[in-house]
Amino acid sequence: MEILAFGVQADEKPLIERAFGDHEDVRCLDVFLNEDTAPIAAGYEIVSTSVNADLGADVLEILAAGGTRMVAQRSTGFNNVDLATAERLGMTVARVSYYSPHSVAEFAWALAMAVNRRIVRASIRTRDFDFRLDGLMGRDLHGRTAGVLGTGKIGEAFARIAHGFGMRLLGWDVAENPACAELGMRYVPKDELLARSDLITLHVPLMAETRHLIDAAALKAMRDDAILINSSRGGLIDTAALVGELRAGRFAGVGLDVYEAEAGLFFLDKSLEAVEDDTLARLVTFPNVLVTSHQAYYTEDAVGQIVDTTVRNVLNYREGRRSENVLVPRS
Repeated sequence: MEILAFGVQADEKPLIERAFGDHEDVRCLDVFLNEDTAPIAAGYEIVSTSVNADLGADVLEILAAGGTRMVAQRSTGFNNVDLATAERLGMTVARVSYYSPHSVAEFAWALAMAVNRRIVRASIRTRDFDFRLDGLMGRDLHGRTAGVLGTGKIGEAFARIAHGFGMRLLGWDVAENPACAELGMRYVPKDELLARSDLITLHVPLMAETRHLIDAAALKAMRDDAILINSSRGGLIDTAALVGELRAGRFAGVGLDVYEAEAGLFFLDKSLEAVEDDTLARLVTFPNVLVTSHQAYYTEDAVGQIVDTTVRNVLNYREGRRSENVLVPRS
């Protein structure tokens, strides 16, 4: 029986086809799952989806009506899935609960270094044979303070790199990570972390409790010359409030690999279309802001692990086994 995979990137396709090859037939589509594309899945018992798929109630209803019984999400996050509707429809939903944390942590550091040392601006200048240094001055991060919001596997990997830079470490999480404490991280309230950190990075999941974790008040609590990095989920930051602070001339740099309204934009070529999202259009104009298109996870290592886990999730479903990756049914 063939599996239908939505939102497959060109680099990802051979990995998916090779991983499924010994077990299942798979049809890869570059279109993303939403209400308009869901009817394509009619007749497919299993569909696999990417991080920005729309798995709301209306889409799940269409999938179920077409015979889909299992959704294998190729991501860790599942804030895009209406789990209650999936359970009501009797669908199985699985995710990838783990992949290389180094992929995201290293990319978060790439963003931090790029905005701190003005690397994008410098590269654009040299392509035009402009070799001036005006406006390119950054700061040593050695001896400064990194604030890590969310100290799970990715936050820990980020903290280890920060420790290698010789930075002081502040952490905030619902539970302390002993490995981070061994690095010298001190856990403090969120407001204290924001006020004292030179570099702030977000590594928490997006849920009701964390939506707009960095809101207007949190942004005002940060230092004027702070660097803010988000490689987790766009909804963690109130983007409109961030734009307001940037317009006031605040922050040494902001690196965003995610955006709260990225669905329908990221992973697609919109270069020949008028930009309808005024907030994003304004955001990318700031010289101290770098926006990338949700690529922090996108390494051969991480994507390979994601695909392998997705295959195991499908095989477990076929054979009636459960694992920690199953979100629905809950028991």
